[in-house]
Amino acid sequence: MSSGELADELGISRRSISRYADEGLISVALTTPGGRYKFDLNTVREELRKMAQERRDQR
Repeated sequence: MSSGELADELGISRRSISRYADEGLISVALTTPGGRYKFDLNTVREELRKMAQERRDQR
C-alpha cells in the first residue's frame, strides 16, 4: 500500500506517514527502486496503537 493510500485509510496526512517512516516510528514493508515506500496496513495500525498507548502511559 502506498503512503497516500495508507494516509487515506488512517485519516492522517501523507506527510505524517513519510515522517513517521523516516523517523523509524512505523515499518516500511518495501522501498521501490524509485525510493517510494510501501506499507502493510495491519502492521502500521499496530505500531500506531502501541505509540498511542505509550503516550497515554507517560501521562
